[in-house]
Amino acid sequence: MPPSIRKLTGRIGAVVEGVDLSAPPDPLTVTALRDALNEHKAIVFDEVNLDNAGQERVAGWFGDLTTAHPNVPATDGTTNVLAVDSETSKANEWHTDVTFVINPPQLTTLRSIVTTPYGGETLIANAAAAYRDLPAPLRALADTLRVVHTNQYDYARPAATTGQRQEYDRVFVSTPYEAEHPVVRVHPLTGERGLFIGGFAKRIVGLSSGDSADLLRILQSYVTRPENIVRWTWSPNQLLIFDNRITQHYGVDNYDGHPRRLNRVTVAGEVPVGVDGRRSEQLVGDASHYSSLPAVAA
Repeated sequence: MPPSIRKLTGRIGAVVEGVDLSAPPDPLTVTALRDALNEHKAIVFDEVNLDNAGQERVAGWFGDLTTAHPNVPATDGTTNVLAVDSETSKANEWHTDVTFVINPPQLTTLRSIVTTPYGGETLIANAAAAYRDLPAPLRALADTLRVVHTNQYDYARPAATTGQRQEYDRVFVSTPYEAEHPVVRVHPLTGERGLFIGGFAKRIVGLSSGDSADLLRILQSYVTRPENIVRWTWSPNQLLIFDNRITQHYGVDNYDGHPRRLNRVTVAGEVPVGVDGRRSEQLVGDASHYSSLPAVAA
Protein backbone atom coordinates (compact mmCIF):
# COMPACT_ATOMS: atom_id res chain seq x y z
CA MET A 1 0.00 0.00 0.00
CA PRO A 2 1.22 3.54 -0.69
CA PRO A 3 1.97 5.74 2.31
CA SER A 4 -0.86 7.81 3.78
CA ILE A 5 -0.11 11.55 3.53
CA ARG A 6 -1.97 14.03 5.75
CA LYS A 7 -1.34 17.73 5.16
CA LEU A 8 -0.49 19.91 8.15
CA THR A 9 -1.04 23.30 6.51
CA GLY A 10 -2.07 24.58 3.11
CA ARG A 11 1.47 25.48 2.08
CA ILE A 12 3.90 23.24 3.95
CA GLY A 13 4.14 20.06 5.96
CA ALA A 14 2.58 16.59 6.07
CA VAL A 15 2.39 13.59 8.39
CA VAL A 16 3.26 10.26 6.77
CA GLU A 17 1.70 7.03 7.99
CA GLY A 18 1.89 3.44 6.81
CA VAL A 19 5.66 3.29 6.26
CA ASP A 20 7.84 0.84 8.19
CA LEU A 21 11.14 2.69 8.48
CA SER A 22 12.79 -0.38 9.97
CA ALA A 23 12.16 -2.41 6.80
CA PRO A 24 14.46 -2.54 3.76
CA PRO A 25 13.71 0.35 1.41
CA ASP A 26 11.07 -0.33 -1.20
CA PRO A 27 11.68 1.71 -4.37
CA LEU A 28 8.00 2.61 -4.74
CA THR A 29 7.84 3.80 -1.13
CA VAL A 30 11.01 5.88 -1.48
CA THR A 31 9.61 7.44 -4.66
CA ALA A 32 6.37 8.26 -2.84
CA LEU A 33 8.31 9.88 0.00
CA ARG A 34 10.37 11.92 -2.43
CA ASP A 35 7.17 13.04 -4.15
CA ALA A 36 5.75 14.02 -0.76
CA LEU A 37 8.87 16.06 0.00
CA ASN A 38 8.67 17.77 -3.38
CA GLU A 39 5.06 18.74 -2.71
CA HIS A 40 4.99 19.41 1.04
CA LYS A 41 8.67 20.34 1.69
CA ALA A 42 8.61 18.73 5.17
CA ILE A 43 7.29 15.34 6.29
CA VAL A 44 7.12 13.77 9.73
CA PHE A 45 6.83 10.21 11.03
CA ASP A 46 5.56 9.17 14.49
CA GLU A 47 6.80 6.27 16.64
CA VAL A 48 9.80 5.51 14.47
CA ASN A 49 11.89 3.71 17.13
CA LEU A 50 15.16 4.34 15.29
CA ASP A 51 18.65 4.50 16.71
CA ASN A 52 21.48 6.51 15.15
CA ALA A 53 22.28 3.78 12.64
CA GLY A 54 18.62 3.52 11.70
CA GLN A 55 18.38 7.25 11.14
CA GLU A 56 21.48 7.13 8.95
CA ARG A 57 19.99 4.23 7.01
CA VAL A 58 16.68 6.01 6.35
CA ALA A 59 18.45 9.24 5.36
CA GLY A 60 20.53 7.16 2.98
CA TRP A 61 17.39 6.22 1.04
CA PHE A 62 17.59 9.71 -0.48
CA GLY A 63 21.30 9.88 -1.34
CA ASP A 64 24.82 9.87 0.06
CA LEU A 65 25.18 11.23 3.58
CA THR A 66 27.30 14.16 4.59
CA THR A 67 29.49 13.93 7.65
CA ALA A 68 27.99 15.55 10.74
CA HIS A 69 29.25 19.10 10.07
CA PRO A 70 32.24 20.79 8.40
CA ASN A 71 33.64 21.87 11.79
CA VAL A 72 31.60 20.38 14.65
CA PRO A 73 32.43 16.75 15.56
CA ALA A 74 29.89 13.96 15.16
CA THR A 75 28.16 12.56 18.23
CA ASP A 76 28.38 9.24 20.01
CA GLY A 77 31.18 7.78 17.95
CA THR A 78 29.27 8.19 14.68
CA THR A 79 30.40 9.87 11.47
CA ASN A 80 27.14 11.37 10.24
CA VAL A 81 25.11 12.34 13.33
CA LEU A 82 25.16 15.86 14.78
CA ALA A 83 23.60 16.47 18.19
CA VAL A 84 21.33 19.51 18.19
CA ASP A 85 21.55 19.81 21.96
CA SER A 86 20.31 22.70 24.11
CA GLU A 87 23.31 22.17 26.38
CA THR A 88 25.69 23.30 23.67
CA SER A 89 23.70 25.27 21.08
CA LYS A 90 20.29 26.66 20.24
CA ALA A 91 19.40 27.13 16.58
CA ASN A 92 17.05 30.00 17.34
CA GLU A 93 17.49 31.94 14.15
CA TRP A 94 15.97 31.30 10.74
CA HIS A 95 18.46 29.43 8.57
CA THR A 96 19.01 26.76 5.95
CA ASP A 97 21.57 24.16 6.99
CA VAL A 98 25.25 24.65 6.06
CA THR A 99 24.74 27.15 3.24
CA PHE A 100 28.30 28.41 3.68
CA VAL A 101 29.59 25.50 1.56
CA ILE A 102 29.25 25.16 -2.20
CA ASN A 103 26.78 22.27 -2.01
CA PRO A 104 24.61 22.48 1.10
CA PRO A 105 22.64 19.38 2.09
CA GLN A 106 19.61 18.55 -0.03
CA LEU A 107 17.72 17.02 2.90
CA THR A 108 17.87 17.30 6.68
CA THR A 109 16.54 14.62 9.02
CA LEU A 110 15.87 15.38 12.70
CA ARG A 111 15.02 12.68 15.25
CA SER A 112 13.66 13.52 18.69
CA ILE A 113 15.87 12.20 21.51
CA VAL A 114 14.94 14.43 24.48
CA THR A 115 11.75 16.47 24.22
CA THR A 116 10.58 19.31 26.44
CA PRO A 117 7.41 19.38 28.57
CA TYR A 118 6.34 22.48 26.63
CA GLY A 119 7.77 24.64 23.87
CA GLY A 120 10.83 23.64 21.87
CA GLU A 121 8.99 23.52 18.55
CA THR A 122 10.71 23.53 15.17
CA LEU A 123 9.38 26.02 12.65
CA ILE A 124 9.84 25.27 8.95
CA ALA A 125 9.14 27.80 6.20
CA ASN A 126 8.41 27.25 2.51
CA ALA A 127 10.88 29.41 0.55
CA ALA A 128 9.14 28.65 -2.76
CA ALA A 129 5.86 30.06 -1.48
CA ALA A 130 7.82 33.09 -0.23
CA TYR A 131 9.22 33.66 -3.72
CA ARG A 132 5.75 33.41 -5.26
CA ASP A 133 4.48 35.96 -2.71
CA LEU A 134 7.00 38.60 -3.80
CA PRO A 135 5.63 41.55 -5.80
CA ALA A 136 6.66 41.19 -9.45
CA PRO A 137 9.32 43.98 -9.41
CA LEU A 138 10.96 42.55 -6.28
CA ARG A 139 10.82 39.03 -7.72
CA ALA A 140 12.53 40.22 -10.91
CA LEU A 141 15.26 41.93 -8.87
CA ALA A 142 15.81 38.88 -6.66
CA ASP A 143 16.27 36.72 -9.77
CA THR A 144 19.41 38.71 -10.66
CA LEU A 145 21.13 38.74 -7.25
CA ARG A 146 23.93 36.71 -5.68
CA VAL A 147 24.61 36.52 -1.95
CA VAL A 148 27.60 35.45 0.16
CA HIS A 149 26.94 33.00 3.01
CA THR A 150 29.46 32.50 5.82
CA ASN A 151 29.81 30.48 9.02
CA GLN A 152 31.63 33.35 10.72
CA TYR A 153 28.35 34.41 12.28
CA ASP A 154 26.99 31.43 14.17
CA TYR A 155 23.22 31.13 13.88
CA ALA A 156 23.25 28.95 17.00
CA ARG A 157 25.18 31.39 19.19
CA PRO A 158 23.14 31.59 22.41
CA ALA A 159 22.77 34.54 24.74
CA ALA A 160 24.09 32.48 27.64
CA THR A 161 27.84 32.13 28.06
CA THR A 162 28.27 28.67 29.56
CA GLY A 163 31.57 26.95 28.93
CA GLN A 164 29.96 24.28 26.73
CA ARG A 165 28.27 26.87 24.55
CA GLN A 166 31.40 28.99 24.25
CA GLU A 167 33.34 25.92 23.14
CA TYR A 168 30.68 24.99 20.59
CA ASP A 169 30.83 28.52 19.23
CA ARG A 170 34.62 28.39 18.99
CA VAL A 171 34.58 25.08 17.10
CA PHE A 172 31.76 26.17 14.79
CA VAL A 173 33.79 29.10 13.44
CA SER A 174 37.24 27.50 13.80
CA THR A 175 37.65 27.01 10.03
CA PRO A 176 36.09 29.84 8.01
CA TYR A 177 33.86 29.12 5.02
CA GLU A 178 32.23 31.43 2.52
CA ALA A 179 30.12 30.49 -0.49
CA GLU A 180 28.38 32.64 -3.08
CA HIS A 181 24.90 31.45 -4.00
CA PRO A 182 22.03 32.78 -6.10
CA VAL A 183 19.42 34.60 -4.03
CA VAL A 184 16.84 32.64 -6.03
CA ARG A 185 17.61 28.96 -6.38
CA VAL A 186 15.97 26.69 -8.95
CA HIS A 187 15.02 23.35 -7.40
CA PRO A 188 16.69 20.58 -9.45
CA LEU A 189 13.74 18.18 -9.28
CA THR A 190 10.66 20.40 -9.42
CA GLY A 191 11.95 23.50 -11.21
CA GLU A 192 10.41 25.67 -8.48
CA ARG A 193 12.16 28.90 -7.60
CA GLY A 194 12.82 29.61 -3.93
CA LEU A 195 14.55 32.30 -1.89
CA PHE A 196 17.90 30.85 -0.83
CA ILE A 197 18.90 33.14 2.03
CA GLY A 198 18.58 32.78 5.84
CA GLY A 199 20.89 33.33 8.78
CA PHE A 200 24.18 32.57 7.06
CA ALA A 201 23.45 35.00 4.17
CA LYS A 202 25.45 38.11 4.98
CA ARG A 203 25.99 40.34 1.98
CA ILE A 204 24.51 40.69 -1.47
CA VAL A 205 27.18 40.93 -4.15
CA GLY A 206 27.56 44.47 -5.48
CA LEU A 207 25.66 46.17 -2.64
CA SER A 208 26.93 47.97 0.45
CA SER A 209 26.57 46.22 3.78
CA GLY A 210 23.70 48.52 4.74
CA ASP A 211 21.81 48.01 1.49
CA SER A 212 22.44 44.26 1.72
CA ALA A 213 21.01 44.10 5.22
CA ASP A 214 17.94 46.11 4.23
CA LEU A 215 17.17 44.05 1.14
CA LEU A 216 17.80 40.73 2.89
CA ARG A 217 15.46 41.83 5.68
CA ILE A 218 12.71 42.56 3.16
CA LEU A 219 13.16 39.25 1.34
CA GLN A 220 13.37 37.32 4.60
CA SER A 221 10.08 38.84 5.78
CA TYR A 222 8.32 36.97 2.96
CA VAL A 223 9.89 33.65 3.99
CA THR A 224 8.66 33.97 7.55
CA ARG A 225 5.08 35.05 6.81
CA PRO A 226 2.81 32.90 9.02
CA GLU A 227 1.09 31.42 5.95
CA ASN A 228 4.39 29.88 4.85
CA ILE A 229 5.27 28.19 8.15
CA VAL A 230 4.48 24.89 9.84
CA ARG A 231 5.10 24.78 13.60
CA TRP A 232 6.02 21.26 14.67
CA THR A 233 5.63 20.27 18.32
CA TRP A 234 7.93 17.38 19.18
CA SER A 235 7.02 14.11 20.86
CA PRO A 236 9.43 11.24 21.57
CA ASN A 237 10.48 8.94 18.72
CA GLN A 238 9.60 11.18 15.82
CA LEU A 239 11.52 11.73 12.59
CA LEU A 240 11.20 14.97 10.63
CA ILE A 241 12.61 15.27 7.10
CA PHE A 242 12.66 18.54 5.21
CA ASP A 243 13.99 19.69 1.85
CA ASN A 244 16.91 21.93 2.77
CA ARG A 245 17.05 23.30 -0.78
CA ILE A 246 13.78 25.18 -0.52
CA THR A 247 13.03 25.71 3.20
CA GLN A 248 14.32 27.52 6.25
CA HIS A 249 13.86 26.41 9.85
CA TYR A 250 14.05 27.77 13.39
CA GLY A 251 14.27 26.04 16.77
CA VAL A 252 12.10 27.99 19.20
CA ASP A 253 13.83 28.74 22.54
CA ASN A 254 10.71 28.85 24.70
CA TYR A 255 11.19 25.93 27.10
CA ASP A 256 12.74 27.54 30.19
CA GLY A 257 16.05 25.70 30.15
CA HIS A 258 14.64 22.17 30.01
CA PRO A 259 16.96 19.78 28.16
CA ARG A 260 16.18 19.32 24.49
CA ARG A 261 18.02 17.17 21.96
CA LEU A 262 17.45 16.25 18.35
CA ASN A 263 19.88 14.15 16.34
CA ARG A 264 20.53 15.46 12.83
CA VAL A 265 21.63 13.53 9.74
CA THR A 266 21.89 15.33 6.40
CA VAL A 267 21.99 14.11 2.80
CA ALA A 268 24.54 15.48 0.34
CA GLY A 269 23.19 18.02 -2.13
CA GLU A 270 24.12 19.30 -5.54
CA VAL A 271 25.57 22.74 -6.29
CA PRO A 272 22.75 25.34 -6.38
CA VAL A 273 21.84 26.92 -9.70
CA GLY A 274 20.23 30.31 -10.21
CA VAL A 275 17.58 31.49 -12.63
CA ASP A 276 20.35 32.42 -15.10
CA GLY A 277 21.86 28.91 -14.93
CA ARG A 278 24.90 30.12 -12.98
CA ARG A 279 26.14 27.79 -10.27
CA SER A 280 27.29 28.61 -6.76
CA GLU A 281 30.97 29.13 -5.98
CA GLN A 282 33.10 28.40 -2.91
CA LEU A 283 34.97 31.55 -1.99
CA VAL A 284 36.70 30.52 1.26
CA GLY A 285 37.40 27.05 2.64
CA ASP A 286 37.35 23.51 1.29
CA ALA A 287 34.45 21.41 2.58
CA SER A 288 35.13 18.32 0.47
CA HIS A 289 35.63 16.33 3.69
CA TYR A 290 32.04 17.19 4.63
CA SER A 291 30.02 16.38 1.52
CA SER A 292 30.31 14.61 -1.81
CA LEU A 293 29.16 16.41 -4.97
CA PRO A 294 26.23 14.55 -6.59
CA ALA A 295 25.21 15.74 -10.04
CA VAL A 296 21.51 15.78 -9.14
CA ALA A 297 20.25 14.08 -6.01
CA ALA A 298 17.14 12.27 -7.25
